[in-house]
Amino acid sequence: MADDDAQGFQAGQSGLIVRVPEAEPLVHAWRDRLDPSARAGVPAHVTVLFPFLDASRIDEGVCAAIGKVLGRHQSFEARFDHCGRFPGVLYLAPESDTGFRHLTEAIVERWPENPPFGGQFDDVVPHLTVSQGQAEAVVEKAEADLLTGLPVFAQVSSVDLLVHDGTRWRQRATFPLG
Repeated sequence: MADDDAQGFQAGQSGLIVRVPEAEPLVHAWRDRLDPSARAGVPAHVTVLFPFLDASRIDEGVCAAIGKVLGRHQSFEARFDHCGRFPGVLYLAPESDTGFRHLTEAIVERWPENPPFGGQFDDVVPHLTVSQGQAEAVVEKAEADLLTGLPVFAQVSSVDLLVHDGTRWRQRATFPLG
């Protein structure tokens, strides 16, 4: 998800993510310290679409439509083999991000009124955030540690819908890939 803590998320916001539990042993301690979204209940993940619809607009019909869109995509293996950086962000990068991009493109095609990250980036790069807004020395230490545990292999077989309840992110639904 995007930068998180009380600074920007509101009750009712939602997002679609791919959980990456295989990365948790490597990233959990760092994310817990350095990524506010982890402290707000977001597991290690790659964002498919954030922000998505307001929770008040998500009903059985919307969930059925999400399931139909995502069900057209086959599960795939992701290999996170290096770290990358955006300004203020350290992340794990998948060797190939094509599968993640296809999921995002499919959801955005169905809900074009919800561009990834509100449309603030020309190119949305699939990634697993580990650190946000930290001092360079802390980021360098985290990156050096992460590199010793790579690669991480993950089976991508579903997408989760998370909703912010005003305090934490909660899983509302899971949609299997075909």
